[in-house]
Amino acid sequence: MKAVRIVQGTAVPLDRTDVDTDQIIPSDWLKRVERTGFEKGLFSEWRDDRDFVLNKEEYAGASILIGGLNFGTGSSREHAVWAIQQYGFNAVISPRFADIFRNNCTKNGLVPVTVAADVCEMLMRAVEVDPTLEIIVDVERLTVEAPAIGLERTFPMDAATQDRFLEGLDDIGLTLRVAADIDDYETSRHPWMPSQA
Repeated sequence: MKAVRIVQGTAVPLDRTDVDTDQIIPSDWLKRVERTGFEKGLFSEWRDDRDFVLNKEEYAGASILIGGLNFGTGSSREHAVWAIQQYGFNAVISPRFADIFRNNCTKNGLVPVTVAADVCEMLMRAVEVDPTLEIIVDVERLTVEAPAIGLERTFPMDAATQDRFLEGLDDIGLTLRVAADIDDYETSRHPWMPSQA
């Protein structure tokens, strides 16, 4: 996972509540054996509607997704996070995330930004009016800003998760931080204990 300090760019206003993981990436896409190409399945059933927000040219190239309440509900599938990232999003803003989805985000480098419902609504409406509105998500300061509309708010993130983003650490990276301790333990284990051989 690469380090994430600041996500800066335009946004897509996905004005829907209770967006579940099957809507994010339909189950047909879960049969893939590769971990690439999921961006084509992102909201694929909704994208059949030419008026769906991701089909609008003015939102092309956005790096932030703004969702409604209860984003990422439903079954646990990392594929949902992969699809969002592979489409080009580096952060998702919502008033509330499903716990499993938020956890999958933090383990894969997608920043989940939880803000009050009125703040999310303000951002959503502002982006609809001006698709070029720049939004800044600062993981170091734990702030989300839209300078053009005078918005700056903090968002919660526990210190361990924040450290994961700032240092670019997935679960393997966290384990490798203590590799020397693991090696010490392995060399000092009693001979009667099971070995790796």
